[in-house]
Formats: sequence, C-alpha cells, structure tokens
Amino acid sequence: MANYIHVPPGSPEVPKLDVTVQDQEEQRCRDGALSLLRHLRPHWDPREVTLQLFTDGITNKLIACYVGDTMEDVVLVRIYGNKTELLVDRDEEVKSFRVLQAHGCAPQLYCTFNNGLCYEFIQGEALDPQHVCNPAIFRLIARQLAKIHAIHAHNGWIPKSNLWLKMGKYFSLIPTGFADENINKRFLSEIPSPQLLQEEMTWMKELLSSLGSPVVLCHNDLLCKNIIYNEKQGDVQFIDYEYSGYNYLAYDIGNHFNEFAGVSDVDYSLYPDRELQGQWLRSYLEAYKEYKGFGSDVTEKEVETLFIQVNQFALEQLCLGQGDPPACPDVSIGAS
Repeated sequence: MANYIHVPPGSPEVPKLDVTVQDQEEQRCRDGALSLLRHLRPHWDPREVTLQLFTDGITNKLIACYVGDTMEDVVLVRIYGNKTELLVDRDEEVKSFRVLQAHGCAPQLYCTFNNGLCYEFIQGEALDPQHVCNPAIFRLIARQLAKIHAIHAHNGWIPKSNLWLKMGKYFSLIPTGFADENINKRFLSEIPSPQLLQEEMTWMKELLSSLGSPVVLCHNDLLCKNIIYNEKQGDVQFIDYEYSGYNYLAYDIGNHFNEFAGVSDVDYSLYPDRELQGQWLRSYLEAYKEYKGFGSDVTEKEVETLFIQVNQFALEQLCLGQGDPPACPDVSIGAS
C-alpha cells in the first residue's frame, strides 16, 4: 500500500477514450488527435485545428491542439513514450493528477486514451536553470511544492515511501548483456555489477531512511522544464506527474536542487550554494507550516535540519566522498 493514492470524493470522473494516437507519421498523429477532439471539443471544425509539437519532453510526445491564432483554448495531447509503462504506473499517474487537480495544484485532466492523456494547457514559460536561482521565482517554487507536500493523506492514513519499490523495479530491468560485442565489452567494463549496485542501494536505504524526513505526496521529477512560470499572474505551476507518489519530503527538494545543474548539458557548479538553499528552505518551511496550520514561524534549527536531510537525499556529500553525514537533529517539521 506504499504507493496508494486516494482520489478525494466528489472529484470529477475522467473519461477513458478507446483511441490510439500514432506518432510515427504526421497525418496519422493528426487523425488520432482529431478523434480525441471530436469528444473533447465537438464544436471545433477539424479543418481549422492546428497541431503544435513541443520538443522539450524527454520520454513522451506532447502536442498542443487549438483553433485560431491566440491559443486561448488549448488541448494538450500527451503520447506516452515507447515502453515507458515498464517504469511508470499509468493508473497511479492519473490518480496523482486527479488529487493534485482537486487541490488546485494541477490543470484540468480532460481524458485518458489508450496510449496517453489529454489535459488543459497552462499559460506561461517553462523554466531553465538560470530562472530557478532567481529569488522572485524560487520562492514561488518553494511555496508551490510546500502546498503539494501539505496535502493530507486519506483518513489519516500514514503513507510509506515508494522510493525503494521504484528502485527495485529499475533493478529488475537491468540487462545482463548485449549482443553487440563492443557494446557488451563497454557495458561490462564501465557499469558496476548488479551486485555492487544492489549493495549500494541497501546502504543508501539504511542511511537515508534514518534521517527522519516525513513521507508526503511528492512530484518526484521537478526538473526546470516541468515548472511553468506565469510572470503576469506571478505564480508557478508544476506539470508532468508520471513519477508522482508518496516519498520523502527531502527527496523531492534534493532532486529539484540537482536539477539546477540542467539535463542535457549538466553543470554541477550550478547546484545551489548554502545561502541560496537557506533562503529557499526558509520560504518552503514558512509555506509548509501555513498550509499545515502550524503558523509560519521558522527557526534556524528547522532550516538546518531540512538542509541536512535535503543534501543527503541529493547525494551531495555522499557522491563527493566526504564520509558519513553529519548528525541530524531530531526535529520534525512543524513540531511545536
């Protein structure tokens, strides 16, 4: 039950359409998208529909569908990447989407279809690493993440982290070898053995599970392009919930801090320094306590505790070979 997501009562049902959208050919892709729009926007003239492909996605294909020139009403069609079902529980993704939508943290989910889903377009700009270190923006990000983390589990149920279940699933997909001799030689020489990786994961599980980070509903993939900033409205929204689920609060923040370094051209000199982290974490804790009803006063001890937890989950000290982590004070976020 660690990955159990409960959709709040009264949440609107999401229709599932028996449509498959092919993405290999432009015309077949268009035909599939128009089949969806006949249900979602029956008043649209198919001849006037424009399809715009977004190229920022890593594993999925995302297409914006609209009529006219202003993109006021846009239906996003997201086609799942090939074999991503091996890594992603699509039913849990939809549940997470619906929970976040019910709490005002996600756009409207219009429908699912055989190999994807459709949802509302969020107006704004997808961020880059240079944006997320801007105080005016990162304080918005911190508050929005706190809002998600503060969502209550169903009926007081105490969730468990799905991190180790996910890691176990990834391990089950590790290949044992490759038919190509050169690739196989490189694989055996450069990639640690499954046994060594398993031992490292066991060590990390023992270490990180003992830090005392609360388990909350997490985004789990807060890279820059998954953050949409609307400068006019002065807010941010997060998109792409395929990895969402219950996890350690500090993991979600630590993962986001790692994303400061970028995805394609990774530069870890961009990892946030202690001063920036201090400001970020204080903004986060103030918002988290407000959403949980604990007031908004935050102590230096609480900031320091979260700083230690976050940087252990980011593996910042561990990967740099700096030895054992510093002792983590036994302070629960929001405790009196």
